[in-house]
Amino acid sequence: MEGPRLSVRGIVLRDDRLLMVNAWPDGRSDLICAPGGGVDRGQSLPENLVREIHEETGLTVEVGPVVMVNEFHDPAGTFHQVDVYFRCRLVSGDPIGEWTDVGGVVTRTLWLTRDELARHRYKPDSLPDVAWGSGGEAVYDALEPIVR
Repeated sequence: MEGPRLSVRGIVLRDDRLLMVNAWPDGRSDLICAPGGGVDRGQSLPENLVREIHEETGLTVEVGPVVMVNEFHDPAGTFHQVDVYFRCRLVSGDPIGEWTDVGGVVTRTLWLTRDELARHRYKPDSLPDVAWGSGGEAVYDALEPIVR
């Protein structure tokens, strides 16, 4: 049995709006999440995150501190993923421009206020508190079942 998949995600705020992307290719689900993805061997977690966010959104970010570790799994299967969330600062790119994800997964990007986010299906549940929180200690978001 393989171990958990490791992924990195970015908390990017601009004008008090959080960057979110669709979580499933081809709109198979309305679930949204913070941008990011799987980690490639031989690159640091921040290097992977810069690459993933650029691939998905065309934006370049500066990666800051870890703010949350979240893990989820499929109780009926073998899938288990650990996401490490970093606070990021937008450095360059057009935040409202058109972009095509080179991997074909992200088909929609959203910049949402906290109130707007509450009207969407998103994961993890603790995301708003972390994104708009005071920036204290990093949060551990315990193992939860996968949502599709």
